[in-house]
Amino acid sequence: MLTAFARAFKTPDLRKKLLFTLGIIVVYRLGTHVPIPGVDYKSVQECVDQASGNQGLFGLVNMFSGGALLQITVFALGIMPYITASIILQLLTVVIPRLEALKKEGQAGTAKITQYTRYLTIALAILQGTGLVATARSGALFSGCTVAGQIVPDQSIFTTVVMVICMTAGTAVVMWLGELVTDRGIGNGMSILMFISIAATFPSALWAIKTEGELADGWIEFGTVILVGLVMVGLVVFVEQAQRRIPVQYAKRMIGRRSYGGTSTYIPLKVNQAGVIPVIFASSLLYIPALIVQFSNSTAGWATWITRNLADTAATPHIVLYFFLIVFFAFFYVAISFNPEEVADNMKKYGGFIPGIRAGRPTAEYLSYVLNRITWPGSLYLGLISLVPTMALAGFGANQNFPFGGTSILIIVGVGLETVKQIESQLQQRNYEGFLR
Repeated sequence: MLTAFARAFKTPDLRKKLLFTLGIIVVYRLGTHVPIPGVDYKSVQECVDQASGNQGLFGLVNMFSGGALLQITVFALGIMPYITASIILQLLTVVIPRLEALKKEGQAGTAKITQYTRYLTIALAILQGTGLVATARSGALFSGCTVAGQIVPDQSIFTTVVMVICMTAGTAVVMWLGELVTDRGIGNGMSILMFISIAATFPSALWAIKTEGELADGWIEFGTVILVGLVMVGLVVFVEQAQRRIPVQYAKRMIGRRSYGGTSTYIPLKVNQAGVIPVIFASSLLYIPALIVQFSNSTAGWATWITRNLADTAATPHIVLYFFLIVFFAFFYVAISFNPEEVADNMKKYGGFIPGIRAGRPTAEYLSYVLNRITWPGSLYLGLISLVPTMALAGFGANQNFPFGGTSILIIVGVGLETVKQIESQLQQRNYEGFLR
């Protein structure tokens, strides 16, 4: 593998792409440490130290921003507005006929949908930036911090507008950097930036587990976490690569003196067809009631129940509801992203058929049957993986710092595998050994 790395850097065009990607990563990480105007940086750092391992409602968004959210920097919103906009556009494509027609137009339609995604990203960045500034001004961003109310000393309208503009501009720059990596670097730019954001939080989370541990100065807890992490990475790689291959045979046709078709191929149906989207949906939905309670500052019975049962990630109702939401959204997302009838029609149009299954409606019913059967283990796997941060280190009292679980490990492994495949494919153009022998 090290030889393959050296060979990649010896190839001029591939070396240029790798160095360009590394340069963009450095710029992105620098932006996550540049504070925006109007923020008392000293108070922010003091609150971040007090809130270490207890990020509460903002833990998921802070992970996607590489820790920039709680430090209220230029890239505080990170890649999250673009992810949200992409998911919304993907869901609307199924509902709105105009977007569905654009999707079928090929490259021109895809470019138009990408433009709509950019506009929606900016709108969401303005909305989320305003919410973050309002939360920081009220002191609710760091609940329990003694200097939380001093984070934004000047609460004038002008300062608030400047802060929102800076964070919106930062989101636009992040989106631009991601597109630059996609065009001129290696891999999908947005995925690479997401990968870097999550990986950047690993060292501090691991060290926090070591310092908070009690057995052998924390080294036993630290070693246990590393061991569990390695096992989980292996499990996630195994399931993410697992697929059910549906054989497809194309009929042979004679046109003149030439023979066309007659080939055999397959339709790969992944066990985890939905990816990490159900986890993001379930997390976002569970944060809404807790966020309402936090802003309302209510002491009513309903607010107390939500705080005790839904806001607390270790509470049994939260765990059960979280698990069932992930399973539900896994089936929901697979249903809207994979259309068996469309696949069956395309196969019939080009003379393809599944051996033993008649073309047309029987093929669509067979694909739906297989897809439902493999989605069950995929959805249960997603739910169990997502509960690892809550369950794995509950005995050590440091479950909030556990990095190897849920959304983070799924994204890290998925993006890593895809990037390695792209490097391998470019190496195979020059020699047949590939990236891994």
